[in-house]
Amino acid sequence: VVDPARYRVTGTTDWATGAAWLASRDCLDALGPLDERYFLYSEETEFMLRAGDKGFAVVFEPEAVAVHLGGEQSTSPSLWALATTNRVRLRRERAGRRAGVTMWLAVTLNEAIRAVTRGKGPGAKHRKSLWELTRMRRWPALPRDADAEKADYVCFAAQDWWYHNQAHSDFQLMRSIAKDRRVLLVNSIGMRMPTPGRSSQVAGKILRKLRSVAKLVRRPLPELPNFYVMSPLPLPFYGSPFLRKVNAVVIRAQVRAVSAFLRLERPAYVVTIPTAWDVVEPLPRRALVFNRSDRHSEFPESDRETIEALEGRLLRNSDLITYVSQMLLDDEREQTGDRAHFLDHGVDIEHFQTRPEAEIPADLLAIPGPRVGFFGALDDFVVDFDLLERVAVELPEASLVLIGSATYDMERFEKYDNVHWLGFQPYETIPAYGSGFDVAIMPWLDNEWIRHSNPIKLKEYLALGLPVVSTDFAELTKYTGRVRSAGDHAGFIDAIRRSLDEGPLQTPERLRDSVTEFSWQSRAAELMSLVERPAPRG
Repeated sequence: VVDPARYRVTGTTDWATGAAWLASRDCLDALGPLDERYFLYSEETEFMLRAGDKGFAVVFEPEAVAVHLGGEQSTSPSLWALATTNRVRLRRERAGRRAGVTMWLAVTLNEAIRAVTRGKGPGAKHRKSLWELTRMRRWPALPRDADAEKADYVCFAAQDWWYHNQAHSDFQLMRSIAKDRRVLLVNSIGMRMPTPGRSSQVAGKILRKLRSVAKLVRRPLPELPNFYVMSPLPLPFYGSPFLRKVNAVVIRAQVRAVSAFLRLERPAYVVTIPTAWDVVEPLPRRALVFNRSDRHSEFPESDRETIEALEGRLLRNSDLITYVSQMLLDDEREQTGDRAHFLDHGVDIEHFQTRPEAEIPADLLAIPGPRVGFFGALDDFVVDFDLLERVAVELPEASLVLIGSATYDMERFEKYDNVHWLGFQPYETIPAYGSGFDVAIMPWLDNEWIRHSNPIKLKEYLALGLPVVSTDFAELTKYTGRVRSAGDHAGFIDAIRRSLDEGPLQTPERLRDSVTEFSWQSRAAELMSLVERPAPRG
C-alpha cells in the first residue's frame, strides 16, 4: 500500500509493519512468541495474521510515532531476496501448497520483470530474488547470533569414503564435526594417475574411482543429516603445471556447484591431500587448515617433486597446520611458526569395545588360536611383509590373521597353513574381529613415511585391551609401558612370544582407560576451537 493518505487515518487492518508495535499481554499469552522461521522479514506479518485468527484486532494509529533510522531491505539484494521468498512461504503456510505455488509464480514473474527493466544496478536485488526463488528451501536458516562463530566445513580427504576404511582421521573428524556443523567431504582427488609398473592394481583403482564418482553427492549417514560426501571427477594431470591448473578448474567448479547447492558460504577448508591446494587457493574461505597427517611426498607412487612443492605452498599459506606427528611438526617449525598445532589422533571409544565370543565373526572363530592379528590396509609401502613371513615361519604354533585390503601380492603366504588373510572387512565389524586376537601387531617398514606417522590403530588396539607389539617409530615413545616395541625382526618375534606368554603390559581395563580421553569428538572440538576462534597470524 503506497497511497500516503491511507497512513493518516486511524483504523483496523489485517496487518501492518514498521519499526515498532505493541501487543497486549492477552494476545501474547494466546499466540506465544514470534515464529522465527520468518526472521528477518514477515515475522510480524505472520504474528498479526495469526492474532486475527484468534479474534484480536490490529489497530493502526498514525499519531503514534517512532523514529526508525532505516534498514537495508531496499538496498541489500540478500535481504530483499529473503523478504521475497518469505512472502511465498507465508502464503503457503496459511493457504496451502496450491496457493503457495500460485504465489511463487506471481512473485517470480514480478521479480523477473523488474530484473529486466531496472537495469544492472537497481535490478541486482531482483536478480538475487530470482536466484533464491529458483532454489528456495522450505524454510530459511534460523538466525545464528548466538552461534556467530560457527563455520561450515569442506574437507579434501586423502581417501575415498566409498572404498577406503572409514576409520581414517579425515572421516572421523568430519563425522564428529557434522554433529553440530554442516560438512562436505570431498573424496580423494589423487596424487597421480595409476600407471603400470609404478602402481599396483591399476585397473581396479581406476574402476573404483569411476564407481565413486558415479555416486555424485550423498548423505551416507542417516543419523548425520549435515554430513555430505561428494566424489568430483578429476583429470589425473599433476606433473604439467598447465594441465594441473586445468584439473584444478574442473574440480573447483564441481565443488563450488555442490557448495552453492548446500548453501555453504565461506566455509573452512580442511586439506589433507596436497593436490587440493590448486583447487582451494582462489576460493573465498573462513580459514584454510592443512591437516598434515603424513608427508605425502614420500608416497612411492607420487610425483615427489610436484607433491613436495604443493606441500610447501600449503605450509606457507594455511591459517592453521595440524600435525599428528610431533617429529614432523618439529621438522617444519621454521616454516609454520605459531600456526602449527599438534592434534593427536582420536579413537572411536564407543565403537572399539571388546565383544563377547558370541559376536566374534565365524571366519575368525574357525581359525585356531593363539591368534596374532593385524587389521588395516596392507600397503606395500608401509607394511614389512618380510617380517610377516618370519612371524609365520618362526611361530608355527600361532595363527597369523591379516584383515584388510592389500596392494601387495598375498600369494606369497599361501604356502603357510598358519597365515589367514581375511581381506577387507567393514568398519562396523573390526572391533569384533579384534576381540578375537590374542596379540595385535604393527609390523611397519623403517622408512620416512612411517617415521613421521601416528597410526590410528594403535589407540584402537589399546581400546580393546589387547597386548600390542610394534616395530619402532617416533610417536611410539608416548606409549612406553603399554606397548612392546622392537628395533629388528628378531626382537619383534620375541616380543610376540612374551605377549602370548605374559599378556599385555597392563591390564586390559587400564589400557582402555589410557585412551578414553582421546575420543574423536574431543579431537573435533579442539579443531573447531582453533578454526573458529583463530589466533592472529604474525
